[in-house]
Amino acid sequence: MLQDGKIFIGRSTKPEYLDLALANRHGLITGATGTGKTVSLQVLAEGFSQAGVPVFASDIKGDLSGIGAEGTAKDAFVKRATEIGIDYKADRFQVVFWDLFGEQGHRVRATVSEMGPLLLSRLLDLNDTQEGVLNIAFRIADEQGLLLLDLKDLRALLQLIADNAQELTTTYGNVSKATIGTIQRQLLVLENQKGDEFLGEPALDIKDLMRTDRDGRGIVNILAADKLMANPRLYATFLLWLMSELFEELPEVGDLDQPKLVFFFDEAHLLFSDAPKPLIETVERVVRLIRSKGVGVYFVTQNPADVPETVLAQLGNRVQHALRAYTPREQKAVRVAAQTFRQNPAFDTEKAITELGVGEALVSTLEGKGTPSMVERTLIAPPMAQVGPMDPSERQQIIASSVLRGKYEQSVDSESAYEMLAKRAEKAAADAQAAQQGEGGILDMLGSLFGTTGQRKGTMTVAQRVTREVTRTVVNQTVGSLAAEIGKSIGGRQGSSIGRAIVRGTLGGLLRR
Repeated sequence: MLQDGKIFIGRSTKPEYLDLALANRHGLITGATGTGKTVSLQVLAEGFSQAGVPVFASDIKGDLSGIGAEGTAKDAFVKRATEIGIDYKADRFQVVFWDLFGEQGHRVRATVSEMGPLLLSRLLDLNDTQEGVLNIAFRIADEQGLLLLDLKDLRALLQLIADNAQELTTTYGNVSKATIGTIQRQLLVLENQKGDEFLGEPALDIKDLMRTDRDGRGIVNILAADKLMANPRLYATFLLWLMSELFEELPEVGDLDQPKLVFFFDEAHLLFSDAPKPLIETVERVVRLIRSKGVGVYFVTQNPADVPETVLAQLGNRVQHALRAYTPREQKAVRVAAQTFRQNPAFDTEKAITELGVGEALVSTLEGKGTPSMVERTLIAPPMAQVGPMDPSERQQIIASSVLRGKYEQSVDSESAYEMLAKRAEKAAADAQAAQQGEGGILDMLGSLFGTTGQRKGTMTVAQRVTREVTRTVVNQTVGSLAAEIGKSIGGRQGSSIGRAIVRGTLGGLLRR
């Protein structure tokens, strides 16, 4: 619910709001499974949409798809609305569904070049040595003007590197065929997991995520991630790629009255699980700087400890649902979560985290000049759209009537590295063949014409042996006459020697087979 440039989150001892002018300072929604994180996400997404801010969110369980259907005045929702002092008004929001596999939404693709060696190494689970070779591959592609769009382009380039490994080692560093083979094998694994469907053209146009409807409301973009979660590494890499693309393509705009786009990362711990240090540093840098591009990033996960401290420090708006503390490790996690808030002397934050009910959360948002408010125990507002999955038939109807229908469904195979290298190989073969024919001259052509460049005598057929004898006679007479003429023109013993040498050299090369 939107009120005076602020999103209404819920009520504690007072109304709790998220200031749109500070919404691009990022945020964090945490809590144990089943405590209401998805509902809080939906409440914020609805508020941003009402303010005209487009939203992108991943839908892990399919529950978030209901934001595109009109809500119903359930008793629990009406009661909660009454408790926090608002009227429940059923609503629905325009959504666009996306799916890396093209089954539950418009297909999402990125090119190999857009992914870059760092994210691609993460996707393929490569070690430092293999990542180094992949960096060499991208460097060679840039220098040779080779477009890397899909997996077959990368495979062709890696094969080229393997064939010239010894020469490339002196220029770029050690390149072994064994390392190339390992990368090729990982590409096969990715292909078997349908990861290759994500790499190719047409690539996603970031502008298609930043649209509003005819009423000025922000479009809610929902990524179907239920099947994608079978490959968590692909899911995490895609979201990191999307965030980096937003950072690279959007212009600097400084501080705005409200964000241009808000990005929700569900299951955010997957972004950082086993991630190498350079990747975490990249994420931290993007999160820190993307604010000036007008983009707000909100991580959704079970525990604040799932997010590295360097990233956590950038997340100013916090919604903390209940955490369970049955083991010493869980108790430590609760203590760490409590320490991330600006403490409220009215209650014990650490104790409150374990006592929160479903739909209740600790909330702290940025206010004034960007300082965090004291944490408050808050009843979260009910969503106005449907809570829970949308009916599949209704979902398919929305996909079919989307203005983006037909733009991303069919793949495009543009001329790129694979085709360019294939043409170079064909040209090299043709040049080699032309050079070979040029060396043999007229005698090679005569031999080819009369069949004398075939098998050796011991394996020839009767017809081939007859042909060979005819050829021998014809060529002998032709070359002999030519040699005689040369000898006469030169004259004397020297001329005769030259003539005999021509006959020996020619017949020895052409007919001694």
